[in-house]
Parts: sequence; structure tokens; C-alpha cells
Amino acid sequence: MQVVVKQVETEQEKKQFVGFPDKLFMSCSSYVPQLHTDEYAILFGSNIAKEYCKFSAWLAYSNGKVVGRIAVVINTRANILWNNSKVRFGWFDFVEDFEVCKALMQVAELYAKENSCNYMHGPTGFTEMDRESWIVEGFFQRHSSAGFYNYPYYIDYIKRLGYSVDCEWLQYKMPASQPVPEKVERINALILEKYKLKLLEFSSKKDIIPYAHKFFELLNTSFKDLYEYVPLTDKEIGYYTKAYFTFLDPSLVKLVVDSNNDIVAFAVALPSLTEAYKKSRGKMFPIGWFYLLRALKKYNEVDLLLNGVHPDWQRKGIHSIYHSALNKTLINKGVKWAYSNPQIVTNIAVKVWDNTYESELIIKRACFAKVL
Repeated sequence: MQVVVKQVETEQEKKQFVGFPDKLFMSCSSYVPQLHTDEYAILFGSNIAKEYCKFSAWLAYSNGKVVGRIAVVINTRANILWNNSKVRFGWFDFVEDFEVCKALMQVAELYAKENSCNYMHGPTGFTEMDRESWIVEGFFQRHSSAGFYNYPYYIDYIKRLGYSVDCEWLQYKMPASQPVPEKVERINALILEKYKLKLLEFSSKKDIIPYAHKFFELLNTSFKDLYEYVPLTDKEIGYYTKAYFTFLDPSLVKLVVDSNNDIVAFAVALPSLTEAYKKSRGKMFPIGWFYLLRALKKYNEVDLLLNGVHPDWQRKGIHSIYHSALNKTLINKGVKWAYSNPQIVTNIAVKVWDNTYESELIIKRACFAKVL
């Protein structure tokens, strides 16, 4: 296959870039399309992260047909914070032809060298709020919109190009109806009393908003040592508050606060949008909005979006409080299944799925890296 790689510039090329995975994975039942409007905004729209990130994207063609895509990001804040000179690659998709994969990555690596960077890693996005990692096990399990989807040959090809695993994640599936053990309930009550803590649960969105900024500040603090994490700016916190907190189901938000009403731990779940995204086929109109709205109101599956504990409060059993509270809410709502978002294997929070709850490891994911 003769491959021509071209930088994305025109409006038509931008639309081709965003829509390419839908064609590539058309016959794959595990693939979950992204909303094209969201993808376009992140890649080619007014993405706040572009204030400190450098970005470029390319399409690969053969006989005039799109056969692959790749985007690269230089996150200057991340490189300064982690004291390195990395380029991130992402939105990297290609037909089953090694030469296509190779041609795209060669262009990306040349871009890295031209910008005085000596390390490539991915797939990842502008920030850690974007999707990251490829599936290495569990290709045909139930997938969510939280990570990039890929075929098995992606892994073979990236390794042939000299890339190796840089970080690994695990995703779990668990019955949402399993009861909270009485022993756990007693221990949680003792922890709350001992440390003068309080569990906050919500019935309206307006009651959550006053905690939004504190929530993201704690997210920054509790995630600061995780893989390549870069703290959100105040501007980004404002954006994500509007993007997430305005459509959350308040009953799926659990906060643990201290005597000063400062958040020390949190858990946020979302009604699963997997089937709604599939039915919408990446488009809000003419009827995609209906599927999404219905999924937010009536659901029997949830995605465990985010959870964390302030470093000063870790290893005190605090995580059990919000997990138990969320567990009881899911039982009351008649939710059947809960799915964890990708959890870094070195994160101690993963142990809750292995040791406390009945669960099944369904997907392993990884990012890959190479010194140039």
C-alpha cells in the first residue's frame, strides 16, 4: 500500500479526522463512538489546554482514501512539572497495515525531534482529563467512552516500532446489588466518629455546586503523583465544573468532609452512556440527544468515574465510606452493574476491587513509550 501522510488543515480534513474511527470500527460491537461535536471541540476548537499545549494532526491516505490518523501534543506544563521533553501521541488509528502505522508514527517522531523533544508516549490527550491508553486484554468486553478503543493489531504494530509499555491500567465489572457487609458498616461508623468526619450525600445539583472548586482542588492533590498528571488550572476547573457538575445525577456523588467542611475524599459515578453513544453514532442530531437524555434519567448500569482521598487521609479506611454509600444508593436505584474507570495498577485504590467487593477484571490497558 502506497501511503501519503498529510497535515490536517482544511475543514473537510478535520471532519475526516474526527469521523475516521466510526468507519474503522463499524463492524465492532465493543466500539463506543465519541460525540463528534465533543471531539471537534477538543481537537480543533477552543480547548483551554491549547493555551499551554502545542498540537498538530495528520491523516494517512492511500488511493485517495483515509486509512489512518494521528495527533501529537506537547504539554509544556507537564514537561516542566515532570522535568522531561515528551511528546504525547493520541487519536492514533489505522487500518490493518503496518506501513500505515509506521508512516504516521514517523511523521509524529519527526515532529517531536523538530521541537527538541526526545521521548514519545501515548496514546493520551492534552491533559489527563482526556482519554488515554490502549486495550491490551479484553478487546471484546463491554467498553466505555473513557478510553481509546483499538484492535489487537495496534499492540503488535506499536511494539514492532520499538515502543514498550510505560504504564498500565485495570478496569473492573461488579454487581451493583451486592450488599454492604455489616462489619464494613460498623467500621465506617467508627472511622467517621474517630476522625470527626461527615459523609455528604445530595438530592439536588444546586447543593453540589458550592463544593465544585474544592472537589477539583482535591482532585489535583490526590492525583498529583499519578502518571503524568498535571494539576488543572482555575480556568480549567471552571470549564469542567460546567461540563460535568451541571448534568451529574446528584445521588451518585459522595463526599467526605472534615470538621472545617473541607473535602477529604470523594466518589463520583455516572449513568452509563455506552449504549446511548452507540445509538447516537457520534451525532447529537437528529435524535442522538434523545438517547443521551434518556440514558441519564433511566439506567441500570453506572460508570465509576472518579474517586480519591487526600494524601493526608490515605491508609485510614476513608475510601470504604464513599464506596459503601455509593453501593447502597445503587442498590436502592436497582442498578445492575457498575464498571470502574481505568485504574493505574500501582494505585492502592485498585485493591478495593480485589479485596473488598465481588468483581471481575475485564480490561487491561496500557500506554507505550520510546526514547527517540
